[in-house]
Amino acid sequence: MLKLYDYFRSSASYRVRIALNLKKLDYETVSVHLVNNGGEQHSDQYQAINPQSLVPSLEDNGRILTQSLAIIEYLDETHPNPSLLPDHPYEKAKVRAFAYAIAADIHPVNNLRILQYLTNELHISEEQKNNWYHHWIAKGLGALEKMVTASGETTDFCFGDKPSLADVCLAPQMYNAKRFNCDLSAYPNLCRIDQNCQLLSAFTDAQPAEPVAR
Repeated sequence: MLKLYDYFRSSASYRVRIALNLKKLDYETVSVHLVNNGGEQHSDQYQAINPQSLVPSLEDNGRILTQSLAIIEYLDETHPNPSLLPDHPYEKAKVRAFAYAIAADIHPVNNLRILQYLTNELHISEEQKNNWYHHWIAKGLGALEKMVTASGETTDFCFGDKPSLADVCLAPQMYNAKRFNCDLSAYPNLCRIDQNCQLLSAFTDAQPAEPVAR
């Protein structure tokens, strides 16, 4: 069985949970709490699994994979139905570009270790930290809104009428934006698409839930 090293609030882990659910794959979850005990991701035991001390990691028959998009594309190639990428190279590139805009540009500057560094090392205030978060979310979501409207077509999901890698990345980012009280009124299409995602159990079942104490 697949084994997912997971933290419930990690948007990168959230992406992988959605993909696993869309493909109806059974998996075991191993919680790696990013806050408790100074962060369980820093333990020697977990660093032997993932030298970056990040989640998620996926174990498949003893083989370890890291980085959420690499994991999702691995799952898409090994379990191709339903596919999370279009067949046509151009359409596939558009979906990947959207996903990378989140995973490589928006998420990294707002993830837990960055926010902790701003607070613990640079000693910025809570208000300044939230302003940082809101600034980068606004820049990122503004670009994504344009990306999904560029074709002039209105579709249920980011690039068509079924979820793709783009939607798998969008839903966790929208969840985080709401959690940090970002104003989303300027992104009506992203909000509409996110609402459509939340009609699917693959997305709602993947939503963050506090892990049961071990």
